[in-house]
Amino acid sequence: MKRLVVSTLLVALLFSAAAFVVQAATPDEAKVLADKAVAYWKANGKDKAIAAFNDPKGQFVKGDVYIVVQSFDGLVVAHGGNQALVGKSLFEQKDPVTGHFFVKEEIEIAKTKGSGWLEYNWVNPVTKKIGTKKAWITKVEGEDYLVNCGAYK
Repeated sequence: MKRLVVSTLLVALLFSAAAFVVQAATPDEAKVLADKAVAYWKANGKDKAIAAFNDPKGQFVKGDVYIVVQSFDGLVVAHGGNQALVGKSLFEQKDPVTGHFFVKEEIEIAKTKGSGWLEYNWVNPVTKKIGTKKAWITKVEGEDYLVNCGAYK
């Protein structure tokens, strides 16, 4: 009888723990959030948008999916995943795995294409481990800023 009770409790615990597992976002969901961020910027202005994007409990941070805004010189003005990066230039930032200057690549996408996908490696704010991220990069119309939002693989 004692084994049955213990077994039942273990099964119940496993099922309840599974309910708390957060499913990873997809790149398409990250693109939707980036597009929502650009629309928010257009509707509310730069200052209000940047404040919203920097709010770790706001509508633009969903687990390991968050908004990053950089100027075309690489200055981070919003980072929903790591507030310590706000105000820092990442222009010379290299991908820790490939060595590519991925911030320069983001800027190039925004300047030449307006928007597009970029894969690079970055620290996941939830797991604290470096992971491959597929990010949607889009230029804010009429501004020298880009919005980046990606999903970790």
